[in-house]
Amino acid sequence: MSDTIGVLLLAYGTPASPDDIEAYYTHIRRGRPPTPQLLQELKLRYEAIGGSSPLLEIARAQASGLEALLNADGAHQFRVFLGMKHAAPFIEEGVATLAAAGVDRAVALVLAPHYSTRSVGEYLGRVRAAAAEHPGLEFAFIEQWHLDPGYLGLLADRVRSASDRLAADGARVRVLFTAHSLPQRILETGDPYPAQVRETAAAVARLVGVEDWSVAWQSAGRTDEPWIGPDVRDVVRELPAEGRTGVLICPAGFVSDHLEVLYDLDIECAQVARELGLRYARTPSPNADPEFIEVLAQVVSARLQTDPR
Repeated sequence: MSDTIGVLLLAYGTPASPDDIEAYYTHIRRGRPPTPQLLQELKLRYEAIGGSSPLLEIARAQASGLEALLNADGAHQFRVFLGMKHAAPFIEEGVATLAAAGVDRAVALVLAPHYSTRSVGEYLGRVRAAAAEHPGLEFAFIEQWHLDPGYLGLLADRVRSASDRLAADGARVRVLFTAHSLPQRILETGDPYPAQVRETAAAVARLVGVEDWSVAWQSAGRTDEPWIGPDVRDVVRELPAEGRTGVLICPAGFVSDHLEVLYDLDIECAQVARELGLRYARTPSPNADPEFIEVLAQVVSARLQTDPR
């Protein structure tokens, strides 16, 4: 048995360059190419945030930071690799890299705190399928970490800081905790995702002492079926009539800057707020902040304690 423990960090993925956007979008659409209109809309969104998303660069920094921290005490040797759902390095490539490194046990951690069969469940399913091609490589899986004390504390600190800045300007602020919407049909199967997002929001609000808060959803897919709501933009539009003069967005379902944060919130949602005369702020994403790397290390360590092989 190898003394090295592997960690596979899993993320959504992003096109490496504008030339990769069509292939990326086609992969998201399960092999169906987007219409020219949909493709052009997505290209314009990437142009609006500077041409590309920093997601892959951030994920690499998270992986290297996590590997260094896990190896700091010298008790075990860790190797941390990336696997992306919709772009290179794909999940299957990450599993193969672990196997080639001689790792025989590993932990799979999705860089998303809340479990859904449509999100985390799909990531982990692909890890299981890929691992079956490499006999001797066994995985322990982390399905959710939405109530990890370190993560809640990190979010609470950022909400508190941003709330204080807005309050100093005299704004009457609503805090909106957001996460990526999913098709509404997941509710029919008792999927825990919406409840877990609300649990995170309630826990952070309790830590901060915020009473004026709610959950909103963002970045719904462009499909004919209904998606979980209310949409964050619709909630923001209602705030002036409710006597609010400011809004603070805490994207608790995301841990990195990427298109859904940099465009959907920082451009699109911020524009809605400006048009209404609302003060607007967003909590900074965890990204590769050392405090967040400590959170990831604790989540991995806690899982290994229940699988002490």
